[in-house]
Amino acid sequence: MLEGKVAVVTGAAHGLGRSHALELARRGARVVVNDLGARADGHGRDESAARAVVEEITAAGGEAVAHFGDVADWNDARSLVETAVSSFGDLHVLVCNAGFLRDATLFSMSEEDFDAVVRVHLKGHFCCMRHAAGYWRETAKARGAPLYGRLVTTASEAALLGSPGQPNYAAAKAGIVAMTVGAAQLLHKYGVTANCIMPRARTRMTETGPVAQYFRKPERGFDVFAVENTSPLVAWLASPAAGRVSGQLFVVWGKDVTVVGRPTLETKFSSDAPWSVESLQATLGPHFEKLEPVTDGFGVQGA
Repeated sequence: MLEGKVAVVTGAAHGLGRSHALELARRGARVVVNDLGARADGHGRDESAARAVVEEITAAGGEAVAHFGDVADWNDARSLVETAVSSFGDLHVLVCNAGFLRDATLFSMSEEDFDAVVRVHLKGHFCCMRHAAGYWRETAKARGAPLYGRLVTTASEAALLGSPGQPNYAAAKAGIVAMTVGAAQLLHKYGVTANCIMPRARTRMTETGPVAQYFRKPERGFDVFAVENTSPLVAWLASPAAGRVSGQLFVVWGKDVTVVGRPTLETKFSSDAPWSVESLQATLGPHFEKLEPVTDGFGVQGA
């Protein structure tokens, strides 16, 4: 399915990223395993975990190299693309997955914790996308024809539903959705597709805190929140089989894949005269009196 393709996976030492890297390699891709080696809160650095994934891929007969750069660092992200090209001759697939959590409500979140999470998720996606897109554009122009490129980004249902204990994470993930849809429109003429997944999975980021019980591993039977349930979708989106699928958003977990519809305008109110506070109250007041305030994220907790 992916024979001859070169893939970069960020945050590939653990959890979802590791699963994606292994699946892409199993399908024939040569893989750059990127991971800074930070803990689940973003602190620390350790190269051994990424090396272990490379060894796992090569032991199974695949090809992989490790990259230990910071995805949100401009030069490290450029180096990541350059590593794929220098090691394997090209870049066909970029899977942006790296991130960490520092949860708190608006009442107690520090500026540093807001900045750090937005940086790794949103800026980390941007830097990698920017350098990959630049490579694809210049390569397509040099060849005089569209090429093969696949971008898969990682958001969360928190971007759609809100997350009262994760204002930094939810905001960053919403930005990733918007950036991916924009990239899909921009890169289409170069032969590149861009799609975004919203996985629910048991990872280092969901094994602690208020959502940990929700993602608990069952004692027996099918493991709904195993990370391996999400990776076939990533491999499919990275493959020629996905064809022209682009600009799409998918929620994936267990045995379900849900295609998220585009936002729609709901109820329109018109006035014969310019709106005033009084006329807005007379029109909108009765409408919203019938609705319950949003207090629980519509009952769904994003991964």
